[in-house]
This record gives sequence, structure tokens and C-alpha cells, in this order.
Amino acid sequence: MAIPEEEEEQLKNQTPNTDTDEEEEDELFNGDDDEFDDDDDDEEELEIEDSSPRSHKARMENLFRRISTEGVPLRVHDVIIKGNTKTKESIIESELESLRDATTVQGLLQAASIANSRLNRLDIFDSVNITLDSGPPELPGTTNVVVEVVELKNPLTGDFGIFSKPEARSWSLEGSLKLKNLFGYGDLWDGSLTYGWDQTSEVSAGVALPRLKGWWAPVMTRVSLLSQDWMKFSSYKERALGISLGLISTRNHELASTFSWRTLTDPSQMASRDVRRQLGHGLLSSLKYTFKIDKRNSPLRPTSGYAFVSTSHIGGLVPDYRALRTIRQEFDLRYSLPLGFYHAAINVGVAAGVVFPWGNGALNTPSYLPERFFLGGNSSPVCTLGGPTTLLGFKSRGLGPTQPRRRQVGENGAAAENSEDSSSERDYLGGDLAVTAFADLSFDLPLRVFREAGIHGHLFGCAGNLTKLTENAFRYLSFQSFRDSFRSSAGFGIIVPTKLFRMEVNYCYVLKQLEHDRGKTGVQFSFSAPL
Repeated sequence: MAIPEEEEEQLKNQTPNTDTDEEEEDELFNGDDDEFDDDDDDEEELEIEDSSPRSHKARMENLFRRISTEGVPLRVHDVIIKGNTKTKESIIESELESLRDATTVQGLLQAASIANSRLNRLDIFDSVNITLDSGPPELPGTTNVVVEVVELKNPLTGDFGIFSKPEARSWSLEGSLKLKNLFGYGDLWDGSLTYGWDQTSEVSAGVALPRLKGWWAPVMTRVSLLSQDWMKFSSYKERALGISLGLISTRNHELASTFSWRTLTDPSQMASRDVRRQLGHGLLSSLKYTFKIDKRNSPLRPTSGYAFVSTSHIGGLVPDYRALRTIRQEFDLRYSLPLGFYHAAINVGVAAGVVFPWGNGALNTPSYLPERFFLGGNSSPVCTLGGPTTLLGFKSRGLGPTQPRRRQVGENGAAAENSEDSSSERDYLGGDLAVTAFADLSFDLPLRVFREAGIHGHLFGCAGNLTKLTENAFRYLSFQSFRDSFRSSAGFGIIVPTKLFRMEVNYCYVLKQLEHDRGKTGVQFSFSAPL
């Protein structure tokens, strides 16, 4: 971003015409300490020096010195927008409000940099260029801000990918289409499809508006149809048709409202007693607030900084007897400490969450099954920020309270002989209180080819636990029993980041597990999308 020559002359003309200032100008602009006997010789000398490169360089150095050390007064006279053939000027002007409040050159440059970043973040322009031009001659100390934008040549974009979840032995096909700035309000329309061969399918469509009638935060609306198959783990299938409305979305704060009609079914007719009690329809109307601070230098391989996330979720805000009244609170705290050799760093994290029903008879009411916490899986605990979920060495939904499934009944009404698929199988019910912690030491591998590719190794240790609180179970919970039932694992592995996916190959050793936990010592693979 450059300041025009007219602006330079304007800044110079603000210096009062005194004898002392003439001597300073001779020294700064002419680079000479000589004194002049009369005005004619002074003017002649200035004319000669003004045309020399040395004098021009001195004037530029003087200008930059003043900008960097002094508060040079300058105010915006007008903002001129060019290149927006489709985008409404009001959308662009709303991102330039801070420019009109600037009163100095330094403040104006900072405001212009922020405005440039905001316009690019709208993701509807190929390029944004902000230039400071001279204001009207009759208004000294003013400038015109010229904003030139180049709108997207192709507003339609798409993504496509195939992802694997080895711990669940499933694959998913994911694709999305985005149409940007359809009506000129910076609107972003998108549709996505996720199809899991064995577990999850989702179809959704949404629209995001950066500014809606002067509202200071983006507004997002999304309609989705979600189907999840948890038959292998908890003997139920979930289908949810819902609409969500994002009210606030900033760097540190998010506020969203969701209305969802959920249905739980058991096609196998073998679900455990607690799962059968949850089958049927329910209306979830909720308000969700998220506070997030992330000062880490990388979300994938942090080597310094810290992060904190708090998520508060309250459901059941509509006066309907089918409304699911639930309160859910999650915390997640991370810290990264660099060690100063081999790009090594220690990452530690603690996460906790609690869910509880509210309303009449809440103490005797079980929490809603899909809203409970489930631990396990092979996802990296370093990269998953948001709450207690991952515990390496255990399968997805592989620990916590369980119940045996119903016996499979034969044609003659007798119990089936094959108990492997009936009484020996158990439903994992999740928990109302969950706590996880991890420590991870990452380091570069000695070979140069690995370092250049970003391939690195790590050592890790994980621990976690979850338990039931509802139906008066909290009365029998003690700190000692909760502490003694913690599961834990440790291991080492190699992380291979690529442009298409992020792969982890880990050897996990289960240090402690309980009777019905699905923990396994051995090599585990994990594939995830690159952030």
C-alpha cells in the first residue's frame, strides 16, 4: 500500500516556514550543512538539489521518519469503491468503517490493513487493493481512500474426498459445492453430502450472510438431514432433521440456535434395556455458546502457545412435552512447550464435560443417549480441540457403562444357541461425566528427507474415564472410585502429513482397562483430512 507523491508534498507543506525549519529542510532534503547568505541563492540551490536523486531520497527518508516516529495528522475525505459490478457497495462499506475514524497516517495505514483482511475474508473477491490518494486541494490534511476489488471469475467451487475410520472399520465419501455472492450481498450458498459405507450419511444445505441489515456479525442458516448407524456399538440408529441458525460468529465467540427432530430406532430388536427406553421421537431445541482462545502456532503440530475452549449447551427451550431438556458443559485446555532441539515440543491437555437433564423430575430422568459422552477412537488428541472424545488404544465407543443386549430368539421361541451375537454383545451407553488427559512429545526425525516432508515422530500417554450421574447415580459416586477407574494407554508413532490427508501410524499399549472395555495393544492407523 503506497502513499502518492501528492500526499508527500502535502505532508511537507504542513511544516511552518521559519528560519529554524529552513535550516532543518536544508539538512534533510539537501544533505548539506552549508548556510546561505540570501534567499535567491537558497532558491537556486533548492532547485538544483530538488532534481537530484540524492534530494529525492532524503525527502523520502524524512517522510518515512515522520510516519514512523510522529503522529502525522490525516483524515479521510472520501472512500471510493471501484470494480464491484455485482457486489453491493453497502457490503464493502461495512468492512471499511474503521477507515473513517482514523486521524493520523499511522492509524489510517493500520485501519486499511484491517479492512483489506476483512474484505479478503469474505471470500468473494479474487483481489483487493486499497490506495491512499490526495484529497481536495482546498482541504489540506485530507486523503481519499480508493478501494479496487476484482470479483470472482468463477463463483462455483467444489470439494471431494474419501476418508477412513480404521477404528470403526468404515469409509466415508464426502463432497460439497459452494456458490458465492449469488445476490451480491456476500452470500455464500453451499450444499454437502456425506455418505458412510457403514455408519453415517448426511445431506445439508446452508447460506451465510456476512452482514444482515447492519448486524455486526455474520448470520448463518443451515438445514440438514443426518442419519447415523450405531448398531455395532449401541444397538440404535439415529435420524435427525434440523435447522440451525448462527447468531454470532467471531474469532472468540459463537452463538447458535438449533431445532432438530430426532428419531431413534432399533431394527435388530436386540437393544439393551436402557437403549430401548430411549427409542422413539424427540424434539431438541437448543442454544449453544462457544468461547475459544487459540494462541498455538499450529493446529496440527503446535510447538508453542496455548488454547482454551468452553462450550455451553442448553436444550429444551420450547414448551413441548416432547422437548429434550438437557444441559451440557465442556472444557478443553491445551498448552505447548518448545524444547529447543529437533523442533521438539511437549503438548499437554485436559478436557472435561458433564451433561444433565433439567426440569421436573430431572434427578430421576436419564440423559438423552445421543447427547452423552463417548470415549475411544484413533483420532489424534493433539488435533481434536473441543472436549473429551479421544483415547488412543481403545475402539470408538469402546469404554464406559455397558448393558448386555437381548438374547436372539429362534423360530420356536427359545433363545438362540449362538451367544456370540447376542448375550455376549453389550451396548455401550456413554456417560454423563467424562474426563480425559494426554501428554505428547513430538520431534523431528534425523533424516533430512523426513524433516523437509514434515514427517515426524511422537511419544504419547493418554488417560480418561466416564461415568453415569443421572437417575440418582451421582449419590453413589466418590472421587476415589472415579479416580481408580481411569483407563490409560501409552505408545509411540510416526505422523505423515500430506496435501490430501494426514496419516498416523501408532503403536498403542493399553496400560489399564476394565472388564468390558474394548482396548487393544498393537499398531493402529488413523487417516484424517488436512486442516
